[in-house]
Amino acid sequence: MKTSRSLATSLLGLSAAALLVMSAGGLATAAPAAVDKGGSSGVTSKAVTASGAAEYWTAERMRNAIPGDVLANKALARGNKSSADTVERGSSTKISSQAAPSKPSLHTYEAPVSHIGKVFFTLPSGNYVCSGNSVASANESTVSTAGHCLNEGPGAFATNFVFVPAYLDGAAPYGKFAATSLHAPTQWYSAGDMQYDTGFAVVAPVNGKTLTDTVGASGVEFNAPRGLSYTSYGYPAAKPFDGTSLVSCTGTASDDPFNPQFNSQGISCDMTGGSSGGPWFIGSGSGGVQNSVNSYGYGKKYPIMYGPYWGSVIQQAYSDASSAN
Repeated sequence: MKTSRSLATSLLGLSAAALLVMSAGGLATAAPAAVDKGGSSGVTSKAVTASGAAEYWTAERMRNAIPGDVLANKALARGNKSSADTVERGSSTKISSQAAPSKPSLHTYEAPVSHIGKVFFTLPSGNYVCSGNSVASANESTVSTAGHCLNEGPGAFATNFVFVPAYLDGAAPYGKFAATSLHAPTQWYSAGDMQYDTGFAVVAPVNGKTLTDTVGASGVEFNAPRGLSYTSYGYPAAKPFDGTSLVSCTGTASDDPFNPQFNSQGISCDMTGGSSGGPWFIGSGSGGVQNSVNSYGYGKKYPIMYGPYWGSVIQQAYSDASSAN
């Protein structure tokens, strides 16, 4: 059900006491290594209409959907200014030019993975596309994605929300799973706090089968140590990508030096818009537990993808979605 990978990422050592995995596809938890800084926690949820959503997303509308990174950029613009905005003054220095060395690729094209897919949704400003993943849940119907793929934070929740697992060049081999409810940390929903840019959708069955029964589901982990090695996945649609196939990046996470108040971590990655909400798995390949999502970056000059730290606040949003009918 999961396609094997040949990525060279290594999983950092975790002791048996630090990591408890209930099953290969189950929930994992670890001793907290960082404290959420968002104050009181809470979850904002909204029931949405699944009827008609799958039919709404024709092949043309899916091709023309706007990559969701523009929504993340809006949230970044509303937040604190980056330290990179500091104006420096000094004496002129000139260094002779040199030929630029060839840069190694920071991404790998992947065959479809059954539980990873594209997310399509409508906001008042238009139709958008992100990425998502089927995660282990009590209702067997929960999809993880970025918070900005559910609502702009603040703003109305999305409509016409569907998850298309194993999407490939317009094909929906397992169908289009329409959302029945959307769940996000209140800190994201009410204020667009980038620290909590994660959301979860509960989807209706397709052909009488739940999402998990159809494509499987990844285990999830919260309050994990920082600085782990990850493999992230997504469907980048902004140039130079075209959104037709799955892409992965791999790297060891480090803190965001520009906006440390976001409490996020980044890995080397040049994926573009459309990859928002794609899953981060601890270790190499798509068979590990999920521990974050693609959230934001700072452009081509800094080819790094940042993801929120999955602590107790995001865990509460996950639990709320997981138990929803």
